[in-house]
Amino acid sequence: MITIGGLLPSDRDAWEGLFRAYIAFYQRVEPDTMYERAWAEFGKDTRLHALGARQDGRLVGIAHFLTHPSTSAPDADMCYLQDLFTAPDARGGGVGRALIEAVAGWARERGCGRLYWHTHESNATARSLYDRVAENRGFLHYQIALA
Repeated sequence: MITIGGLLPSDRDAWEGLFRAYIAFYQRVEPDTMYERAWAEFGKDTRLHALGARQDGRLVGIAHFLTHPSTSAPDADMCYLQDLFTAPDARGGGVGRALIEAVAGWARERGCGRLYWHTHESNATARSLYDRVAENRGFLHYQIALA
């Protein structure tokens, strides 16, 4: 059985292990300060938010998200699901879907008009789930590193 809820102080090490695996999946390396900053922000639960998925008491998935205004929907904020990761041994069991549904519920309760996220085109495992739970609108992602 999967349970979804906020992260607890006792989740710190398990959360970091999952988040580091997520970062490694995308072939990135981040400084320890990034993990410290993210954890502190999740503890405040004001700008950045996090949920965890548990099976048999073990943290097996994480979702990080935030809200922001939108010029194309001035009456409702948007919710951006920035990071979603499931432990490899828990994949295929509904953890990702449960986290997406929980974030959608959280956003709906706060009056958000849309939940959206990005993934790499090569992430076939995640995309097979995303194609079942959401609509791919065909947008491409561009970015400029500023620091």
